[in-house]
Amino acid sequence: MFGVPFFVGFLFIFIIPLIYAVYESLFRKQSSGLGIGEPTLHFSGLEQYVRAFQDHDFWMGMIRVGIASVIIVPIIMGFALAEALLIDTAKARAKKTFRFLLLIPYMVPTIVSTLMWVYLYSPDIGPLRKFFLLFGADVNFFSSQMLWVSMANLLLWTQVGFNMLILYGSLTALDPSLLEAARIDGANEFRIAWSIKIPQVKGTLLLTGLLSFIGMLQLFDQPLLFRSASPQTVTANFTPIMTIYNYTFTAGGDYNYAAALSVILAIVIGILSALIYGFTNRKK
Repeated sequence: MFGVPFFVGFLFIFIIPLIYAVYESLFRKQSSGLGIGEPTLHFSGLEQYVRAFQDHDFWMGMIRVGIASVIIVPIIMGFALAEALLIDTAKARAKKTFRFLLLIPYMVPTIVSTLMWVYLYSPDIGPLRKFFLLFGADVNFFSSQMLWVSMANLLLWTQVGFNMLILYGSLTALDPSLLEAARIDGANEFRIAWSIKIPQVKGTLLLTGLLSFIGMLQLFDQPLLFRSASPQTVTANFTPIMTIYNYTFTAGGDYNYAAALSVILAIVIGILSALIYGFTNRKK
């Protein structure tokens, strides 16, 4: 009975919308005769999916965020793990203070934090470019060379605190007698962290990394606001979600094709998640 609220929410928030998206993807709008009058829906079978698999912009966006995920997610998890380990060795009062401070960026709404960093990166009014000019470096944070670096810094700032908190929670669940025995045997804090703490939180590290990877494939807010500052480098189809958004709201309201793209994205995320989880948990 305790699980009923979760399953009801999961049914109405995920399962039913997914089924409806599949249903919508099987139709397309078509005008009759000479194209005069309101278009009507006609059953098209898998036609929308055939079109989706030939959509170069959609798959380029998928590849773009996929490559970025392979680089950015390990960096985020590395910082989160390092912060969790450092806080775990701190004194009780310091733990509370640093946990709160490191979690503040995560508590800031995504739109607000992105707007803040877009301002900081601004070549005209932002302070960061002026700061680097003091050292003779003219850094354009919206250039094609620096774009992913700028976005990775933003993602690092917003996501490390949450992952740190989850990892720290796992560290607090470790058996204190195990750690005490290691100290009695002469192990220093670095050896304890490397040989005991990190292996014990491997499952949590995998889970948080997987969630971060899924979140990367669904990037939308950050590149959309970056596009307002630099439309030359952040295209309208920069990420898969941006492509879906454009077909839904800016390309004449092609909801049916957008539904097909959404279903494909959900399938890709599901397959990649299963492969990553299965590969990292296989028996040796």
